[in-house]
Amino acid sequence: MAAPAQPKKIVAPTVSQINAEFVTQLACKYWAPHIKKKSPFDIKVIEEIYEKEIVKSRFAIRKIMLLEFSQYLENYLWMNYSPEVSSKAYLMSICCMVNEKFRENVPAWETFKKKPDHFPFFFKCILKAALAENDGEFSLHEQTVLLLFLDHCFNSLEVDLIRSQVQQLISLPMWMGLQPARLELELKKTPKLRKFWNLIKKNDEKMDPEAREQAYQERRFLSQLIQKFISVLKSVPLSEPVTMDKVHYCERFIELVIDLEALLPTRRWFNTILDDSHLLVHCYLSNLVHREEDGHLFSQLLDMLKFYTGFEINDQTGNALTENEMTTIHYDRITSLQRAAFAHFPELYDFALSNVAEVDTRESLVKFFGPLSSNTLHQVASYLCLLPTLPKNEDTTFDKEFLLELLVSRHERRISQIQQLNQMPLYPTEKIIWDENIVPTEYYSGEGCLALPKLNLQFLTLHDYLLRNFNLFRLESTYEIRQDIEDSVSRMKPWQSEYGGVVFGGWARMAQPIVAFTVVEVAKPNIGENWPTRVRADVTINLNVRDHIKDEWEGLRKHDVCFLITVRPTKPYGTKFDRRRPFIEQVGLVYVRGCEIQGMLDDKGRVIEDGPEPRPNLRGESRTFRVFLDPNQYQQDMTNTIQNGAEDVYETFNIIMRRKPKENNFKAVLETIRNLMNTDCVVPDWLHDIILGYGDPSSAHYSKMPNQIATLDFNDTFLSIEHLKASFPGHNVKVTVDDPALQIPPFRITFPVRSGKGKKRKDADEDEDTEEAKTLIVEPHVIPNRGPYPYNQPKRNTIQFTHTQIEAIRAGMQPGLTMVVGPPGTGKTDVAVQIISNIYHNFPEQRTLIVTHSNQALNQLFEKIMALDIDERHLLRLGHGEEELETEKDFSRYGRVNYVLARRIELLEEVKRLQKSLGVPGDASYTCETAGYFFLYQVMSRWEEYISKVKNKGSTLPDVMEISTFFPFHEYFANAPQPIFKGRSYEEDMEIAEGCFRHIKKIFTQLEEFRASELLRSGLDRSKYLLVKEAKIIAMTCTHAALKRHDLVKLGFKDSTQGLTLGRQVLYR
Repeated sequence: MAAPAQPKKIVAPTVSQINAEFVTQLACKYWAPHIKKKSPFDIKVIEEIYEKEIVKSRFAIRKIMLLEFSQYLENYLWMNYSPEVSSKAYLMSICCMVNEKFRENVPAWETFKKKPDHFPFFFKCILKAALAENDGEFSLHEQTVLLLFLDHCFNSLEVDLIRSQVQQLISLPMWMGLQPARLELELKKTPKLRKFWNLIKKNDEKMDPEAREQAYQERRFLSQLIQKFISVLKSVPLSEPVTMDKVHYCERFIELVIDLEALLPTRRWFNTILDDSHLLVHCYLSNLVHREEDGHLFSQLLDMLKFYTGFEINDQTGNALTENEMTTIHYDRITSLQRAAFAHFPELYDFALSNVAEVDTRESLVKFFGPLSSNTLHQVASYLCLLPTLPKNEDTTFDKEFLLELLVSRHERRISQIQQLNQMPLYPTEKIIWDENIVPTEYYSGEGCLALPKLNLQFLTLHDYLLRNFNLFRLESTYEIRQDIEDSVSRMKPWQSEYGGVVFGGWARMAQPIVAFTVVEVAKPNIGENWPTRVRADVTINLNVRDHIKDEWEGLRKHDVCFLITVRPTKPYGTKFDRRRPFIEQVGLVYVRGCEIQGMLDDKGRVIEDGPEPRPNLRGESRTFRVFLDPNQYQQDMTNTIQNGAEDVYETFNIIMRRKPKENNFKAVLETIRNLMNTDCVVPDWLHDIILGYGDPSSAHYSKMPNQIATLDFNDTFLSIEHLKASFPGHNVKVTVDDPALQIPPFRITFPVRSGKGKKRKDADEDEDTEEAKTLIVEPHVIPNRGPYPYNQPKRNTIQFTHTQIEAIRAGMQPGLTMVVGPPGTGKTDVAVQIISNIYHNFPEQRTLIVTHSNQALNQLFEKIMALDIDERHLLRLGHGEEELETEKDFSRYGRVNYVLARRIELLEEVKRLQKSLGVPGDASYTCETAGYFFLYQVMSRWEEYISKVKNKGSTLPDVMEISTFFPFHEYFANAPQPIFKGRSYEEDMEIAEGCFRHIKKIFTQLEEFRASELLRSGLDRSKYLLVKEAKIIAMTCTHAALKRHDLVKLGFKDSTQGLTLGRQVLYR
């Protein structure tokens, strides 16, 4: 566990240091862009720089960084490169510069694109150099640089120049490197490939001998590179000293192979070559794996490679394989082995006649095949096309250990990827937190290799995409956790007491010594699992601290994550803590385990639940928290204790550390990703390939969607007809009414929708088709009167959106993916709010889910939503940021429950007033149910009678005064602005009367919706009902979404088709 001394941080050189360097003086003479009179190109300059500045310093980053600062590659190396001047120093200099650009994350290929003529020759020279003998012209360190350059090339397939060269190495013809029997087996598996293979052979025959030999060299390049790597790997001794050049070469090669396996275009053909070379078997049996320090990173990279070689994907089709398909592949392998054993090896009859489940474990396979001779094992492997046929009367050249491992590793039963993930602990432990191969420190320069997955432009499957994000997010969080632990524990100053125990000489705001720790529950596993369903423990601490810090500890909420730490310091009391020296050995840190708060216990030992009720006041300073431990980690620790006699980790904890809530959501996010990976489908089909990096990204745009909507109501988006016309430049706007006085918003627009299918039109019709595609049918419509009161009038948008913003709003209302990107102040939030409002009015049955990165962004959005024409009973704000809203209204879950209950009372009072105005006896306003009966039997009957009296009969219009005379609700609307009826026209007064009835009807509609609150008695049940049934626009942060996703799914919550992310600048419907 002892960590090495911390290296120095790589810092950029200063201007004075740069000017003092020999490289800078040469740059000023030969290639610096600000120098007008430059000396002519001299190849000796490149040789001198390479030998004196790069090789002599052993490829020091500082020297190469200075060359990169001086624009050595752009202004001297590639500008003057040609086959005539190409040399080892020239090639290596270019590779070093490209690698440095990738290290600094700056574009590396722009220079080559400007002058691409000599790149094919340059690339062929690199391939030749990579295969050179170890003790030849290129040293192993130089070949490691070449490997890194090739890795960057394979990861830059999006660049046409690079792809054109790399494709010659990674394509079907590379199967020339397979042994003949294996090639025949692969072509038999996929019949269509045989046709292509025969075509390749015909084309080869037409080539001239020199071109054919060159093509053969390129096709066999990776096969030969693998053999070269195996020879280097076998030269590493078990215990004698080894040069680090060999170790770094092996690490870089495995990194290259992982990257080839993790991209479908390269994996499709390379995976078979890799399998035929048995690289993994050679690696796992190598001496380097067994060298504890030198081989640690190599072993981690090897585990990653093993994962990707067995990845659950069909290499040819690119489709993800299901668990059943993986099981079928496994059974096919075992049964083919059994058939070979039964037909040719009598000593394996017992194996051949056993059922698969009995013989597919490593122990069983070793038991059956272990006693066989090396020659027999070779013959078995050759029958399976794994090795060449063994000639008669000749002994095999392979070790028995290799042959046995080859057969066993290929046929043993494997745990599925999803099972491995489900068994993985979510919290980092001390072994991961201080492992710099996967969690680099701030001193990491980018020079070395890391055992980390990469976020490429393309991913193998959705599982691969989620898993890489899962691992990287987990390790990114671990980096922050390490900083927090080191800060808190060092502040507590753990020292060894006189009696060998622990004494704390300091204190930390975020950490407390543990007084008592007890595991109180280990629940039984679910069927088919071997880890407990839950593990709970009680942690007791003494909060003899300042009041505000005590409040922070007592304010720990459900789902907050804490860390349990064991320290056994060896330093005596009073020793100063030195931050420059390794942390672990100074404080004696032994174990770190994560836990999740369930709640604080009250005086009676019960968990205090979060809710609207005030928390009880507890006496004294002692506080006990009930926490959930990670069941997977607990199972691993207990297994280690029982099988290996290790100590019980859970009896040793002496520090509990908390973290800031805003930085502490990693466990919930990881759990959400894991739950998503256990779900069959989490992404719409039209978005699936785009996320994985395949297909045309524009295919998710609404214009390419098959279900785009022709007619949309833009509600209050446009301020006038002139605003509408300006918003669609280049379009012909046709308004359905000619009277300018009637051309007022809101507008309903019908867009031309083209399916893109059908026969091609004739040229004569093309102009007409183009004009039709640019014609918009605009229909002004009047919002129905909502009632006579001022608050009945709808709120309206006042922002005059630009035509670009209008296009974004239109896209957001249509199916498909919409991305609204722009700098601050360009109106992204206003556009999003208008989209939400328009969706709310166009699709009243659907629900919109808003997820933002921060509470601040969500609150800004919510405050703007409240200013538009959206009924507040349909708004719900989840999470802990609603108290920051600049409004007196409470949009939290319990705030909405209280609003519903208060609103119910208000509406029942209105019913009571209506009942009194109509002179109806009884108590119709007692409950929502009685109010519903009152509306049905008393209100509706009066309204229907009224309509029959005033409705238009025949050609003659009724008298306008009759509308007011027969109106049955005059007394009820006595508190509205008078007069209600203007008496100017029949249509106007009739619309007012219908508006009044809509006002009354809305009262009873809302009461019917609120009726559930009478039947549900607890606040929790009412809040769940609100979330699932009542709310139409639900807003939360991504942290809260991660925390509550499981609960929301369990409740049956489903947003219809809308999703919105602000702060990450993504919007989709």
